[in-house]
Amino acid sequence: MSTALLHQETLSAARIRPDFERQPIDASAVGDVERRLGLGERLLGNEGFRRTLLLLALALLWEVYARLLGNPLLFPSFTETVQAFWTDLWSGLLVTRVLASLKSLVLGYAIGLALATALTALAVSVRIGSDLLSTLTAMFNPLPAIALLPLALIWFGLGTPSLVFVIVHSVLWAVALNTLTGFRGVPETLRMTGHNLGLKGPRYVALILTPAAFPAILAGLKIGWAFAWRTLIAAELVFGVSSRSGGLGWYIFEARAQLETSRVFAGLLAVILIGLLVESLIFRVIEARTVQRWGMQR
Repeated sequence: MSTALLHQETLSAARIRPDFERQPIDASAVGDVERRLGLGERLLGNEGFRRTLLLLALALLWEVYARLLGNPLLFPSFTETVQAFWTDLWSGLLVTRVLASLKSLVLGYAIGLALATALTALAVSVRIGSDLLSTLTAMFNPLPAIALLPLALIWFGLGTPSLVFVIVHSVLWAVALNTLTGFRGVPETLRMTGHNLGLKGPRYVALILTPAAFPAILAGLKIGWAFAWRTLIAAELVFGVSSRSGGLGWYIFEARAQLETSRVFAGLLAVILIGLLVESLIFRVIEARTVQRWGMQR
């Protein structure tokens, strides 16, 4: 019994931790724990302000290079381009051409999204659908949409249907491939959670798969939009006028034929501005209200 007590006292003594004496730290050298940011820090922390600065720097570089080159026919300055852009915008010519292009773009993009949704739903539902989508994507995704333009002209003639056909091709495979990749990347724990809750069919896809795969879906929407926009401009540059009025690509082609390089650059500037507006006003808003709000992206 005495041996057991001695062993217990030994263990208790072993558990006693030694004392340490620490010197206090002078907190005055640490600085402000919390302070109000200055105007410069707040501006530099704003992404829109930083992007505006970058755009202004690029415009200044453009102006300086054009003036040093001194050949407006080859490379007009930024001010000449803006002047031509504003003149045609004020006269309504540029607005008419932009609206004609956007009409075809929206129609083709919507049809492409609808077909991509149907193919992806089939691929998620049955194995043969997944094999079908993988095979079609491997076949047609590497094929440039503009390469189908001769067939579009033969099948649909010179007009909006030909434009819509090539836009659908450029949108369909990019969106379907990214969506299917996102669905396949959903963690197994989320899938099991959905099954445990009794979710099946469309409710399972809408409540479990789609939110988890939405970053990939949104990336596919962005890629599809970029492919559709540049395909449309290229197609309009090739066969020009459709449905009694040319689009933005035809505007650029006309300016090139008349050797009005400043108007060519004005058309290209319009293409860039529309791309920036769609990215900032549509996709960034969707991203902020979905994947960033859910904590899936920074």
